Amino acid sequence: MVDTPDSFIHKPASMTQPAAPLSTPVLAFALLIIGTTLGIAGTDLVLPAVPGLPDTLGGSQAMAQLVLAAFVAGGCVGLVLYGELGAHFDQRNLLVLSFIAYAIISLACVLAPSLPVLVGLRFAQGLTGSAAAVFAPGMIRALFSEARAVHALGVMASVESLVPALAPVIGVWLLVAFGWKSSFILIGGLSCVVAALVAMLRHRLPPPDPTRGAGSYLRLATSPVFLRYALSQAFTLGGLLIFVFGAPAMITKGLDGTLNDFIIMQVTGITVFIIGSNVAGRLADRFGAEPMIVFGTWLSAAGLVALAAYGLVGGTHPLALAILFVPVNLGLGLRGPPGFFRAILAANGDDARGAALVLVAILSTTAAGTAVAAPFVTLGIAPLAAIAAAVSCGSALCLLALPKLPG
Repeated sequence: MVDTPDSFIHKPASMTQPAAPLSTPVLAFALLIIGTTLGIAGTDLVLPAVPGLPDTLGGSQAMAQLVLAAFVAGGCVGLVLYGELGAHFDQRNLLVLSFIAYAIISLACVLAPSLPVLVGLRFAQGLTGSAAAVFAPGMIRALFSEARAVHALGVMASVESLVPALAPVIGVWLLVAFGWKSSFILIGGLSCVVAALVAMLRHRLPPPDPTRGAGSYLRLATSPVFLRYALSQAFTLGGLLIFVFGAPAMITKGLDGTLNDFIIMQVTGITVFIIGSNVAGRLADRFGAEPMIVFGTWLSAAGLVALAAYGLVGGTHPLALAILFVPVNLGLGLRGPPGFFRAILAANGDDARGAALVLVAILSTTAAGTAVAAPFVTLGIAPLAAIAAAVSCGSALCLLALPKLPG
């Protein structure tokens, strides 16, 4: 049975601070989950409306795709920006301000007179919506003991993994029932609610670490210990996402399959990932974080290597594709939460910058790998899986070459 957030044990961020009520970490954790989920939904909830935007606002289909790309680009800039701001200012105040800005810009998207204007607003929307993703890992570290923090990150990852599956379904319903503006109105309205909740429950979130502000992005980027966890996290998740992003075209064009085959593969993978990420905390507590990181890394890479080998021998069966994709997701689920947590630990108190760099590394790896794989996605399983496997194996090389945190 998977633990619920109510079973988490609170660990004060500082021994000099008074013990908080038992409900404090539960409420704080819920706020952080809602905040990060709302940021992710900015892409997936709007996705169904994108093909029809040229008919409404004018412009080309290529310009409409920039509505998605601009949000991601803005998010990358926002990660770096909030990482720096979070090292100098109270992150609780920054969270409130970011959600207010996210709400205003989301509602402004409704008034966009043309696609180019909407693209510009989407960049700003992505920038303002990335604060929770930067601040959440460090706040979770301050709220819980190490074992409970790893489990909390697993629960958060489980919830976030459902957003790409469920948000587009809601987006389709909103589009059909109320038009393309409804997704932006929903995001804006929910952001106002979250901003108000964070402001009212500000005292439930951990106060700023007195050591914050020291350090820099350069110090983290040149720290072998930090790079061990940041790059291995980015390469494992990046390898999986590269394969996922290319899979629809690979299945429908290269294997003459259907999108139902892709859905089966995705549902199976997400289910296994959720199971893995929710037991990762317990297993890391029992066997140690480092063994779980190493095991999960090699398991995920081995799954992609097996997929490439299956493609090389001429395999095309969709069921086999879904089965071989299981270890890729399970490995990520097992290593993801302890790997991310130890990346934050390796930042030595520079939590905001550390989380920002990990997330930027993930996005950059995925974007670069997806671009490299794009010309080969219609050629079957082997080319796409080989590129994804090469990236994922880079994670294993990081663990072999770079030093780990002292015991």
